[in-house]
Amino acid sequence: MKNLKEGSKAPVFKGPDQHGNVVSLTDFKGKRVVLYFYPKDDTPGCTAQACNLRDNYDALLEKGYIVVGVSTDSEQSHQKFIKKFDLPFTLLADENRKIVNQYGVWGEKQMMGRVYDGIHRTTFLIDEKGVIAHIIKKPDTKNHTEEILALWE
Repeated sequence: MKNLKEGSKAPVFKGPDQHGNVVSLTDFKGKRVVLYFYPKDDTPGCTAQACNLRDNYDALLEKGYIVVGVSTDSEQSHQKFIKKFDLPFTLLADENRKIVNQYGVWGEKQMMGRVYDGIHRTTFLIDEKGVIAHIIKKPDTKNHTEEILALWE
Protein backbone atom coordinates (compact mmCIF):
# COMPACT_ATOMS: atom_id res chain seq x y z
CA MET A 1 0.00 0.00 0.00
CA LYS A 2 1.21 3.49 -0.89
CA ASN A 3 1.79 5.71 2.11
CA LEU A 4 0.79 9.27 1.34
CA LYS A 5 1.64 11.86 3.96
CA GLU A 6 0.23 15.17 5.03
CA GLY A 7 2.08 17.87 3.10
CA SER A 8 2.46 15.65 0.00
CA LYS A 9 1.02 16.62 -3.36
CA ALA A 10 -2.28 14.78 -3.79
CA PRO A 11 -2.29 12.29 -6.68
CA VAL A 12 -4.39 13.62 -9.56
CA PHE A 13 -7.30 11.22 -9.75
CA LYS A 14 -9.62 10.81 -12.71
CA GLY A 15 -12.69 8.60 -12.82
CA PRO A 16 -16.36 8.36 -13.72
CA ASP A 17 -19.01 9.76 -11.41
CA GLN A 18 -22.46 8.26 -10.88
CA HIS A 19 -23.56 9.59 -14.31
CA GLY A 20 -20.48 8.44 -16.21
CA ASN A 21 -18.99 11.94 -16.37
CA VAL A 22 -15.21 12.00 -15.89
CA VAL A 23 -14.22 13.88 -12.74
CA SER A 24 -10.64 14.85 -11.90
CA LEU A 25 -8.89 16.54 -9.00
CA THR A 26 -7.91 19.27 -11.47
CA ASP A 27 -11.62 20.18 -11.76
CA PHE A 28 -11.41 21.53 -8.20
CA LYS A 29 -8.27 23.65 -8.49
CA GLY A 30 -8.42 26.50 -5.99
CA LYS A 31 -10.94 24.68 -3.80
CA ARG A 32 -10.70 22.50 -0.71
CA VAL A 33 -11.61 18.89 -1.41
CA VAL A 34 -12.90 16.32 1.06
CA LEU A 35 -11.97 13.09 -0.75
CA TYR A 36 -13.41 10.20 1.19
CA PHE A 37 -12.92 6.52 0.42
CA TYR A 38 -15.50 4.06 1.69
CA PRO A 39 -15.90 0.29 1.26
CA LYS A 40 -19.42 -0.26 -0.12
CA ASP A 41 -22.63 1.53 -1.05
CA ASP A 42 -25.66 0.99 1.18
CA THR A 43 -23.90 -0.79 4.04
CA PRO A 44 -24.37 0.39 7.65
CA GLY A 45 -21.07 2.22 8.24
CA CYS A 46 -20.89 3.68 4.75
CA THR A 47 -24.49 4.85 4.94
CA ALA A 48 -23.90 6.48 8.34
CA GLN A 49 -20.84 8.29 6.96
CA ALA A 50 -22.59 9.46 3.76
CA CYS A 51 -25.67 10.60 5.69
CA ASN A 52 -23.53 12.53 8.19
CA LEU A 53 -21.86 14.34 5.28
CA ARG A 54 -25.29 14.90 3.68
CA ASP A 55 -26.81 16.28 6.88
CA ASN A 56 -23.94 18.73 7.27
CA TYR A 57 -23.40 19.44 3.58
CA ASP A 58 -24.44 23.09 3.79
CA ALA A 59 -21.92 23.72 6.57
CA LEU A 60 -19.20 22.13 4.42
CA LEU A 61 -20.20 24.22 1.39
CA GLU A 62 -20.18 27.40 3.49
CA LYS A 63 -16.55 26.65 4.38
CA GLY A 64 -15.79 26.17 0.68
CA TYR A 65 -15.37 22.38 0.72
CA ILE A 66 -16.17 20.09 -2.18
CA VAL A 67 -17.12 16.54 -1.13
CA VAL A 68 -16.22 13.58 -3.36
CA GLY A 69 -16.76 9.96 -2.31
CA VAL A 70 -14.95 7.01 -3.88
CA SER A 71 -15.66 3.29 -3.77
CA THR A 72 -15.22 0.41 -6.19
CA ASP A 73 -18.98 0.16 -6.71
CA SER A 74 -20.49 0.75 -10.17
CA GLU A 75 -22.11 3.92 -11.47
CA GLN A 76 -25.51 2.20 -11.19
CA SER A 77 -24.86 1.25 -7.55
CA HIS A 78 -23.91 4.86 -6.81
CA GLN A 79 -27.07 6.12 -8.50
CA LYS A 80 -29.24 3.90 -6.28
CA PHE A 81 -27.28 4.88 -3.14
CA ILE A 82 -27.60 8.59 -3.96
CA LYS A 83 -31.31 8.30 -4.71
CA LYS A 84 -32.11 6.20 -1.64
CA PHE A 85 -30.37 8.58 0.78
CA ASP A 86 -30.70 11.88 -1.16
CA LEU A 87 -26.93 12.42 -1.26
CA PRO A 88 -25.99 15.84 -2.70
CA PHE A 89 -22.34 15.11 -3.59
CA THR A 90 -20.41 13.25 -6.27
CA LEU A 91 -19.52 9.58 -5.94
CA LEU A 92 -16.79 8.15 -8.16
CA ALA A 93 -17.08 4.59 -9.48
CA ASP A 94 -13.54 3.21 -9.22
CA GLU A 95 -14.32 -0.29 -10.47
CA ASN A 96 -10.79 -0.78 -11.85
CA ARG A 97 -9.29 0.31 -8.47
CA LYS A 98 -7.05 2.93 -10.08
CA ILE A 99 -7.90 5.73 -7.63
CA VAL A 100 -7.90 3.55 -4.52
CA ASN A 101 -4.45 2.31 -5.52
CA GLN A 102 -3.20 5.86 -6.24
CA TYR A 103 -4.19 6.84 -2.71
CA GLY A 104 -2.99 3.61 -1.11
CA VAL A 105 -6.31 2.72 0.50
CA TRP A 106 -6.77 -0.70 -1.10
CA GLY A 107 -5.34 -3.62 0.80
CA GLU A 108 -5.78 -6.59 3.05
CA LYS A 109 -8.55 -6.40 5.62
CA GLN A 110 -9.96 -8.75 8.18
CA MET A 111 -13.52 -9.11 9.42
CA MET A 112 -14.86 -11.87 11.62
CA GLY A 113 -11.76 -13.96 11.00
CA ARG A 114 -12.04 -13.65 7.23
CA VAL A 115 -9.13 -12.04 5.33
CA TYR A 116 -9.90 -10.25 2.07
CA ASP A 117 -8.84 -7.23 -0.02
CA GLY A 118 -10.87 -4.05 0.17
CA ILE A 119 -10.93 -0.32 0.79
CA HIS A 120 -9.59 0.99 4.08
CA ARG A 121 -12.00 3.78 5.05
CA THR A 122 -9.89 6.94 4.80
CA THR A 123 -10.50 10.64 4.13
CA PHE A 124 -8.02 13.02 2.54
CA LEU A 125 -8.47 16.76 3.03
CA ILE A 126 -6.82 18.40 0.04
CA ASP A 127 -6.13 22.13 0.09
CA GLU A 128 -6.57 24.74 -2.65
CA LYS A 129 -3.09 24.01 -4.02
CA GLY A 130 -3.65 20.26 -4.34
CA VAL A 131 -1.65 19.39 -1.22
CA ILE A 132 -2.86 16.83 1.34
CA ALA A 133 -3.54 18.95 4.42
CA HIS A 134 -4.91 16.13 6.61
CA ILE A 135 -5.51 12.39 6.45
CA ILE A 136 -8.24 10.87 8.59
CA LYS A 137 -7.67 7.15 8.97
CA LYS A 138 -10.64 5.18 10.27
CA PRO A 139 -13.04 8.14 10.43
CA ASP A 140 -15.92 8.17 12.89
CA THR A 141 -18.74 7.44 10.44
CA LYS A 142 -21.47 9.05 12.56
CA ASN A 143 -19.47 12.23 13.29
CA HIS A 144 -17.32 12.57 10.21
CA THR A 145 -18.22 16.18 9.38
CA GLU A 146 -17.29 17.24 12.90
CA GLU A 147 -13.86 15.57 12.47
CA ILE A 148 -13.34 17.43 9.18
CA LEU A 149 -14.37 20.81 10.57
CA ALA A 150 -12.22 20.38 13.68
CA LEU A 151 -9.15 19.79 11.51
CA TRP A 152 -9.90 22.42 8.91
CA GLU A 153 -11.17 25.45 10.78
